Amino acid sequence: MSKHFTVLKRDPNSKARLGRLITAHGAVDTPCFMPVGTQGTVKATLPRDLLEIGCQILLANTYHLYLRPGHEIIRELGGLHRFMGWDGPILTDSGGYQVFSLAAMRKITEEGARFQSHLDGSHHLLTPEHAVEIQEALGSDIAMVLDECVGSDTPREYVQESTARTVRWAERCLRARKARNQLMFGIVQGGLFEELRRWCVDAITPMTFDGFAVGGLGVGEEEETLHAIGNFTVALLPEDRPRYLMGVGRPQDLIRAVRAGFDMFDCVIPTRNARNGTLFTFQGKLNIKRAEFAKDPRAPDESCGCYCCGNFSRAYLRHLYMAGEILSAQLNSLHNLYFYHRLMDKCREAIRDGRVEIWMELGKIGDGA
Repeated sequence: MSKHFTVLKRDPNSKARLGRLITAHGAVDTPCFMPVGTQGTVKATLPRDLLEIGCQILLANTYHLYLRPGHEIIRELGGLHRFMGWDGPILTDSGGYQVFSLAAMRKITEEGARFQSHLDGSHHLLTPEHAVEIQEALGSDIAMVLDECVGSDTPREYVQESTARTVRWAERCLRARKARNQLMFGIVQGGLFEELRRWCVDAITPMTFDGFAVGGLGVGEEEETLHAIGNFTVALLPEDRPRYLMGVGRPQDLIRAVRAGFDMFDCVIPTRNARNGTLFTFQGKLNIKRAEFAKDPRAPDESCGCYCCGNFSRAYLRHLYMAGEILSAQLNSLHNLYFYHRLMDKCREAIRDGRVEIWMELGKIGDGA
C-alpha cells in the first residue's frame, strides 16, 4: 500500500474515487485539477488569487525552467517554491511533451533527447538522469520520469520501440533518484494500441513509483478514441496509487475521466482560452468577443462566485478584450480557473455523497455560445 495516497471513498455510480495525496508541501484532495505554470507562473494569475479560488497544486515544466532561467539559479535562490512565491505542492513535468513538440529540432536516441532550444537554437541533451537532476534542483513535490510522447498517427512499429524505450528510461530515472522527499510518477505510453498500453502497464507498475500517469493522449486523436484508450489503461493501473491523465482538459473530458477512475489532471485550456476571450460556465462556453455582449450588463455567469463575476459585466469584459487590456487576461483566467476548481469540487461532492444527480448535471455541460 502507498504511504502517500489513500482512497477515501469510491463512487457507487461510476469508477470515480475520492482520495488524498500527501506531499512535502501539503495534502491534495483528489480528483484535482492542476493549473499549468509552465515557466514558474500560471499566466496572468497571482499565486494569492490561486489560493483564494482553492487551488491545491500547480504544474511547472522542466524543459522551460532548465532553459530559462536555469535550474541551478533556481536552486541557488531557494528552490522553485520560494522562487515563484507558492508554498503549496508543485508537480514538474519532465519535458518529454515539449521535446515531442519540437519535432523538427530534436532527435531521440537510447541515451536521451537531443534538441535545439526554441529560444536561441543552442543544442542540448536531456537524458533521464538529467531530467531527474533538474527536477531535484527545482525542489518540486512530484517529479515525472522522462518519456517519449508520440503522435496519434505514429506507426505501430515505432510506437512499440518508443514505449519500450520509455520503460527503460523510467528505470534509469528511478536509479538516478536521490531526493526521497520528492515523489516520482511513472508514465504509461503505448499510443492508440491497447496491447502496447497493457504491455507498458505490466512493465512499469512493478517499479517503485509513487503514482502513475497516462501520457500520449490529447495529441490529435478522436474524442472517443481518447476516452476508449484512457478508460482501458486506467483500469489496469494499481488501485493504491494516484492516477494522472496528462494534458487532457476540456470540462466534458475531465468529467468522463474522473468517472473512469483518474485522480489528477492538468491542461492549458482554461488559461489559454481565457486569453483568447472564451469563458467556461456550467451552461457551456461563452465567447466574450461577440458583439452581442457590447451592452450586456449581466455577469459572465450569474451563478458563479468568482471575483470576476461578482464585480464585472459581460460588456466590460468584452471592452477589455477588444481594447487589448492586460486586465482582460487576468479576469478571464481567474474566472476559468475558478470554474475548473468548482468542477472538481462538484466531482468530489458527487463521490463523497453518492449523488448521481450531480453527475447528471455535469453531463449537461456543452460548448455553449
